[in-house]
Amino acid sequence: MNKTKAFYKDPMAYYEMAYFLKNYINDNTIIVCIGTDRCIGDCLGPLTGTILKNRNFPLPVYGTISEPIHALNLNKKLDSIKLLYPKSEIIGIDACLGNSNSIGEIQIRDYPIHPGKGVGKSLPDVGTSSIIGIVDSCDSTELFTNRNIRLNLILDMTTVICDALMHSYYLFKKPHSKNT
Repeated sequence: MNKTKAFYKDPMAYYEMAYFLKNYINDNTIIVCIGTDRCIGDCLGPLTGTILKNRNFPLPVYGTISEPIHALNLNKKLDSIKLLYPKSEIIGIDACLGNSNSIGEIQIRDYPIHPGKGVGKSLPDVGTSSIIGIVDSCDSTELFTNRNIRLNLILDMTTVICDALMHSYYLFKKPHSKNT
């Protein structure tokens, strides 16, 4: 299992992530962003999906602020996506809890997301690869409480993730262009 990680404030974070991610993205990739806009800590996924769609990201993106994919509809949405794109590979994106010194870390991994694991839910794994953003500490007794999570942190992390996805797709397409 391979993974890379970067801190969202590192000016080179999205480049490092893009160079790792380019090996897991292609024209048959689907982006599935998990979470809800009803909780600041859990809106990293839907905010990422919304920004990617607003930037006209060239691959299919599911899970936005207006149409979130969350615990209550995850099975149904995944079934629909797999029917529409049976041969595609999914990159799952979700917020995550971690150690307090890891808050702000973004990880890209060559294995699926396990949504709900940090809050004790049993949900299906998502993706053949995944991007997680550590938004709060799992030391807290009140998980994803919004008490300590700032929307600015989520927005900044989302921007880095979107930049990394955009750049990784560019890196994937670049060798195939005729303008070299």
